[in-house]
Amino acid sequence: MKVKHTVALLVVLFLFSVPLFAQQPQRCGTRQLSDAEIAQLERSVNRGKKGKTTDVIQVWVHVINRGAGFENGDVPETMIRSQIRVLNESFNGRTGGANTGFGFALAGITRTTNADWFTRFAADGDVELAAKSALRVGGPGTLNFYLVDASPWLGWAYFPSILNTASANLDGVVVDWRSLPGGPFAIYSEGDTGTHEVGHWLALYHTFDGHCGKNGDYVADTAAEQSPAFNCPIGRDTCLGTSHPGLDPITNFMDYTQDSCMYEFTAGQAERMQAAWAAFRD
Repeated sequence: MKVKHTVALLVVLFLFSVPLFAQQPQRCGTRQLSDAEIAQLERSVNRGKKGKTTDVIQVWVHVINRGAGFENGDVPETMIRSQIRVLNESFNGRTGGANTGFGFALAGITRTTNADWFTRFAADGDVELAAKSALRVGGPGTLNFYLVDASPWLGWAYFPSILNTASANLDGVVVDWRSLPGGPFAIYSEGDTGTHEVGHWLALYHTFDGHCGKNGDYVADTAAEQSPAFNCPIGRDTCLGTSHPGLDPITNFMDYTQDSCMYEFTAGQAERMQAAWAAFRD
């Protein structure tokens, strides 16, 4: 059973004063790779395969807000530390599934008041690049974790292959501040948006990216899935009758279900993330 995360009292006080999405938020804004980009990423991941290692990833959290106070995105350190705890529980298998071999340590927090950066991260690539170029800390093995108003998305990330391009400063994870543990996004407020996006940062695709095709998400032990799952549709099987039987992996962190429904990575995903780490970030 999934470990439930503590809801901070401070956040509860703001629950009804912070605007929520008018509609169901779009889970992930990570750009889907082209066929050529997928082929290149797969070649690199395959070259990176090696025995399982244990790595503690240093995390720099960049709080971008539009002013003082929680309602402006100036999240307290307690919520940030709760997010780091969620990452550790998710990646070490304490919530269920495989122990991926990764741990996370909070290396530092930066706070920047910039209303333009805060509200336009998702809408303007130049704004995102300028903010990240100014704030990014460390090298390929450092996780830069940006908190902004990410709407209409809950978050997004970049596959590690971006490190080999002129856009390397975009590397990192972007998460809507309201999705942190105890935030006001209801079914998306246990911190699993962060877990999902770090999965992309370590080269995992969505479980449904390959639909019911032969490659799927390039991980053998995740069942094929035609389309993303929302809420928690127990027993869903969108590839029924194809050559890839099996119930949809709705409890996997790389699907789109609500936070209380997703709780695991598979052993195959753990192996893939380790290979990607060796190929791009070690």
